[in-house]
Amino acid sequence: MLDYVALFLLFFVAIVLFYGIIAIHDIPYEIAKHRNHPHQDAIHVAGWISLLTLHIIWPFLWIWATLYREDRGWGFKDGKSDHTHLVNLELQVTQLRVRLDRFEAQRSKADSEV
Repeated sequence: MLDYVALFLLFFVAIVLFYGIIAIHDIPYEIAKHRNHPHQDAIHVAGWISLLTLHIIWPFLWIWATLYREDRGWGFKDGKSDHTHLVNLELQVTQLRVRLDRFEAQRSKADSEV
């Protein structure tokens, strides 16, 4: 009887470890899916490949999945600095267009006098 219990425990532990490893390797994919990551399919495939590479790339997949947030993009920035930078660039472009228009007006006025 004790042999059957030991055999059952052996199979039970092997099955739990097998499914546990698979569940752990899907964590970066689940993070990517939750965050609407643009590379979530690549993260999922790389998770399966990490099973074959003895889990070497798995920590990098975790980092890759957590670096993207839909509301703020890549990295740990707050997203507000990009917006103000974009507004400043648009203001500079508008000012340069006004200066260019004045320059072209002066140039065409000088060309017409000649």
